[in-house]
Amino acid sequence: MYTPINLWAEDDRPREKLQLKGKSALSDSELLAILIGSGSRNESAVQLCQRILATTNQNLNQLSKLSMSQLMQFKGIGEAKAISIIAALELGRRRRIEDATELSQISSSKNVFQIMQPIIGELPHEEFWVLFLNNSNKVIHKTQISKGGITGTVVDTRMVFKVACEHYATSIILCHNHPSGKLQASVADISLTKKIKIAGDTLDILVLDHVIVTEFGFFSFKDEGIF
Repeated sequence: MYTPINLWAEDDRPREKLQLKGKSALSDSELLAILIGSGSRNESAVQLCQRILATTNQNLNQLSKLSMSQLMQFKGIGEAKAISIIAALELGRRRRIEDATELSQISSSKNVFQIMQPIIGELPHEEFWVLFLNNSNKVIHKTQISKGGITGTVVDTRMVFKVACEHYATSIILCHNHPSGKLQASVADISLTKKIKIAGDTLDILVLDHVIVTEFGFFSFKDEGIF
């Protein structure tokens, strides 16, 4: 039987619970319930959010991939509530990017993954990015070089080194994502990397690595001995 939130014990109401016990005491569904404010006639905001999360296996990353129209398919979620959920999850994603940016000195391929995964790891299409480093292996700039489809993207080598020269980079790290989740370099990936590396040798700008990023892992050309 549905009981409105205002009739719950005070400790069980999401807003009051956050005030009394702190944000870490709340479940994901309770935090979402605060965002949407109310449920429907037949279920509370918490119950509605529990139902939504159940469809994503309690995974917030999967929830963040739902579109506005997909969220609005749940009874009790209108346009305003869908926008609130999308906006909150996007803020969380941007915070992850800022946290990763603070880790600016590159000492391993894992560092590259930590920086780039929040940016390209969950995209449904391929993007090619480059990290530009100084003599201390600190990231001084990063930029998207190209954006493509599900299976590939075109990269202009001249653009890579134009940006490198503009920022006085002494080395670069190539990065792109595989939306398929496949952690393996293709023949085209290897060919492109060699082409860029040769150009870098001519300009005395080192290509330190090429890292393929997916949602949950990464593939490093350097670690795998492809260089």
